[in-house]
Amino acid sequence: MPSHEPLKAGHYDIRSNSPGGNISTITQYLEVVDIEIGTISITDEPCITRVYSGKESARTEKFRNEVRERDGKCVISGTVNTGAYRDFWWGFEVAHIFPLSEGQLFVDSGLHCWITNREGESDSGINSCQNGLLMQSSIHQGFDSFCFAINPDDNYKIVSFDDDPFNVDGRILDPICRAPNSGRSVRDALLRWHFRQTVLANMRGTGEPGFELDFPPGTDMVGEILSGPAAAKRMEAELFLRLDGFSWQKGLSH
Repeated sequence: MPSHEPLKAGHYDIRSNSPGGNISTITQYLEVVDIEIGTISITDEPCITRVYSGKESARTEKFRNEVRERDGKCVISGTVNTGAYRDFWWGFEVAHIFPLSEGQLFVDSGLHCWITNREGESDSGINSCQNGLLMQSSIHQGFDSFCFAINPDDNYKIVSFDDDPFNVDGRILDPICRAPNSGRSVRDALLRWHFRQTVLANMRGTGEPGFELDFPPGTDMVGEILSGPAAAKRMEAELFLRLDGFSWQKGLSH
């Protein structure tokens, strides 16, 4: 029987009874399985290491402003920013769907081709509003940490893969950011990529580790990262984020 209850730990036989169906991913205890027209195969595809991208720079100011103007609310919870009329955005942040720290992967995987409002050949489009969503700050952290994702192939349903303190599971991505005829709407291909990454992060093995995000002033941030999980991968991602895409932007001209 179909159910929204979490699957309990155990061993399961998985059978495809709808060849040609639209199922893209399914989980089997500690494995992620791909279903392709009636056949089942186990994938060894890893997920990326993602870090919280709430930090701003002059490079992303236009991106931030365009997403704020388009959405005006948290498109996950539906909470409206009542201070938008006076340009007061406390508690709201603009999230990259495809992370800024993985700019080279954005280009190499061809996902930049889905951005239709790029500014010239050297612009990958990763800072296009088509790759952004406005969220409440705490919800943004959950999105970046792969705690939940949006399934564009299931009426844009929000699926929680972890504890759900903000009750977003089962909600629908607000239509304000996905008007089909708008040149500023989010791209389904990017939402689909993030959804798959979230499945991989939570369903492969014991799941990917969670990262500490709160570093008060005076904290030894580097020390905490190095003593935490996946230290090398996280440090690399943090450095790429702070370099602001300098290295991978060069690759677009070659």
